[in-house]
Amino acid sequence: MATEKRFPGVPERSDGASDDRTASARTASTHTDAETGVTDDGCSPETCTCGGGTAGSQPSSTQRAGQRAVTDGSGVANVDETGSLGDLEFTTPAEGISQDIEGKDPSVRVGVPEGVELETPEYSIRSEMNDVRELDEKTWFMELDEAVIDEGRCIQCGTCVAACPSDSIGVGDDDLPELVKMCTGCSLCWDFCPRGGLRYERQWVITGGEDNVKGAGDPITEFSAKVEEEWRENAQDGGVVTSVLIHLLEAGEIDGALIATESEEESWKAEAFLATTPEELIANTGTIYNQTMALGHLDLSKWEEKLPDKPWEDLSLALVGTPCEIEGIRALQDFEWDYQKQNAGVRAIDYTIALMCTKNFNYQSLMGEMIQEQRGIDPEDIGKMDVLHGKLMVWDLEGEMILEEDIGNFHDAALKGCDECADFTGYCADLTVGSVGSSDEYSSVIVRTEQGLKAWNLTKHDLDFHDLEDRGAIGGLQSWDKKKAFESLERPFDPDAPRFIDYTDHAEWYGTVLNPHDEGY
Repeated sequence: MATEKRFPGVPERSDGASDDRTASARTASTHTDAETGVTDDGCSPETCTCGGGTAGSQPSSTQRAGQRAVTDGSGVANVDETGSLGDLEFTTPAEGISQDIEGKDPSVRVGVPEGVELETPEYSIRSEMNDVRELDEKTWFMELDEAVIDEGRCIQCGTCVAACPSDSIGVGDDDLPELVKMCTGCSLCWDFCPRGGLRYERQWVITGGEDNVKGAGDPITEFSAKVEEEWRENAQDGGVVTSVLIHLLEAGEIDGALIATESEEESWKAEAFLATTPEELIANTGTIYNQTMALGHLDLSKWEEKLPDKPWEDLSLALVGTPCEIEGIRALQDFEWDYQKQNAGVRAIDYTIALMCTKNFNYQSLMGEMIQEQRGIDPEDIGKMDVLHGKLMVWDLEGEMILEEDIGNFHDAALKGCDECADFTGYCADLTVGSVGSSDEYSSVIVRTEQGLKAWNLTKHDLDFHDLEDRGAIGGLQSWDKKKAFESLERPFDPDAPRFIDYTDHAEWYGTVLNPHDEGY
């Protein structure tokens, strides 16, 4: 016959023995009067001081205070027969020393390897640390959030994600940076943000020299070019970017290229993608007009299955991005640190291709509101989009133009931070490619570095190319872009100033709250 557990809620011993052997022994050797509850030894519910009692009875508070179940190490303590917790007595905390809870010397370290001698700091170090004042120049993610992200000035380049040494910043569902674990206040996310602490025009000089701050810069050479292969039909303009990447891949110069691909869930929404074959590159020709947080996807473990079996430090990648993304990667590569997950990916970028850019768009605002809701065009019915001659042009799946409208009509869908950018031609890139300055079906190509020249020489034999047709058109649009940026920037534009901008200075120029964590962040 099954016996009732003496201590409800307390597991039985695995060997089947009683949890309270003393109580069990007493029960076997005494007799209890059914009416009075008095045992042979004179114990009753009113006079019991042994911690026993009949089922349903409760010992007095005095009894509970002194009660402690007898145990051989497998039972319980501080509970009565019904499993109720008795009164507890707590040890008074020690003052001025580490708390001794096990009768051992609290200054002795445990688990120290044999032969290793370590000094244990005295307790006083805690109070000393409490008096340490936070450094004034320490900048947190919340400052970046306050001054850039919450203000709508984020350009979704992902530089802050790549810069964070503690991997505390991720990409949220809204495609904006967000804190995913505790911020350490290292200041790097602020320092490298092209709309925060990075004075991007200074990065032009550091990367490309003094001539990079005038006109369209001082490139090595310039061309108008197009691909002659059949796959160019779906490419943007001349298909030069895809051709360059294919030639770099086939020549063994790169192991892959970080580009944009169309989301499988949302039509005409760009996502970061690492292409490692010519077929993947050709399948992703064309341009999609929203950012991908590209530099936030340089954690090579994300792409490990696609990468060749070699040490990460031996990998070589190309990056195709907007000018602000190229500014960000160049700045990151100028400094050495080995902590964050993105570090190997940052170091692996050996070739950079900038796409000429006046502004980029918020996906939902452009595709969801302005094109679908206001103009009645379903993104799934769009075969191609382009911005040419100041117009936004949209073609359907059969190649028929279904929208041609002044790009200014879509300004409200553009990222606010793009207005502050004066880098239309990607001054920090190895190659710059775009449609301005060349006739239809041709791409304008600006070769800025020796690395860019190597990529061009690998590719040019399979291109139809000639000297750049209209350099003035590029210079003119670059000048217009600078003018708009100067009107939007609330800080001085100074290529000769220090590369990094203090948060306090930025806050003064932009009217941003200082120490937002003190404002109930």
